[in-house]
Amino acid sequence: MRFRNVKKNTKSAETKTHPKYIYAPYAKRVKAFITDMFMIYAPILYIIAYVAMSGKDDFQSSQLAPFIGVTLYGLIYAILLNKFGQTPGKKAYEIKVVDDKSGEYIGFFRALFRFFAFLFTATTLLGLFLPFYRKDKKALHDLICGTLVVTKKS
Repeated sequence: MRFRNVKKNTKSAETKTHPKYIYAPYAKRVKAFITDMFMIYAPILYIIAYVAMSGKDDFQSSQLAPFIGVTLYGLIYAILLNKFGQTPGKKAYEIKVVDDKSGEYIGFFRALFRFFAFLFTATTLLGLFLPFYRKDKKALHDLICGTLVVTKKS
């Protein structure tokens, strides 16, 4: 800042820049996650339990079936983030996942890594409370992967 501007107590145009992104509120992120669970994960579990297996008892006794369900959900999640930048739940609440440096959609392997980082974050619970203490509302899996969850501009 130039000395004259400081002396006149005016701010330069550099300090009046607007934030590049509008960060998605945590409540919308949770609602989008719950919507995705019902729209993507529940049908996967239903198909595994009643089409691939002979019912809920076989599903509950299997150790491989839930693992296959989570893996399929992770693959679908990564494909949707790679192609559209959002899942059906995120689309319903008008939010999307972007790279924190370029603002572009993230790649497939980065989205897949973000999903597995989310699983780690959810098991610790500490990373899920991190957005309450940060201005950019990043959770631990967003910090690890270098992503942002932002609201779509209309």
